Amino acid sequence: MTTASTQPGNRLDRRKARTRAALIRAAQTLIAEGRTNVPILEITKAADVGMGSFCNHFETKEQLFDAAVEAVMDAYGQLLDRVTGRIEDPAEVFAASFRLTGRLHRREPELSKVLLNNALQLLTAANGLAPRARRDIEAATKSGRFDVTDLDLAVTMAAGALIALGQLLHDQPERDVDETTDRVTEDLLRMFGVPRRQARQICSLPLPEVDAAGDDGSAA
Repeated sequence: MTTASTQPGNRLDRRKARTRAALIRAAQTLIAEGRTNVPILEITKAADVGMGSFCNHFETKEQLFDAAVEAVMDAYGQLLDRVTGRIEDPAEVFAASFRLTGRLHRREPELSKVLLNNALQLLTAANGLAPRARRDIEAATKSGRFDVTDLDLAVTMAAGALIALGQLLHDQPERDVDETTDRVTEDLLRMFGVPRRQARQICSLPLPEVDAAGDDGSAA
């Protein structure tokens, strides 16, 4: 008896999904290595798929790389949503997300390099970290926890701090990632109007456990 899950159409859909995931994983690896100026053939070889399979999913390699970056950003953003979902104070939500992401630069260096190599896309993407930072900063402002008058500028400062922090941690592998990240987070909180003592207290709170920074979304 043929069930819905074993019908040819469903098998084809699963095969297409696996092919797309393989292409995106290959693209993410190339981005992390800073090798985006490669021929499509090299991408398909890395993904172990045929050229025709590439054309079934993407019109250009630029389209693939955009999808790869978006997948990383959105998967990690969803992970942050899950692990901070029980935190009630929006200022603490923003701080926990920033502190976790700062640590990611050392814990998940390939994912970090994808973000660093696409800094402008990090700022302007419709999904991922920037819109979530905007949401959290806006919520903290509306609740009176932050004193922010220019939301766009606040998001830009937070993103710029994250990018610079990541580069610093890569350049100085001996630097303590926890202390450095928490110090940057504390400075951002104070910039957003949180008193010094409260900012320090927020940055000393225990962080939620994160089992896998990329979850399964690195191939989303």
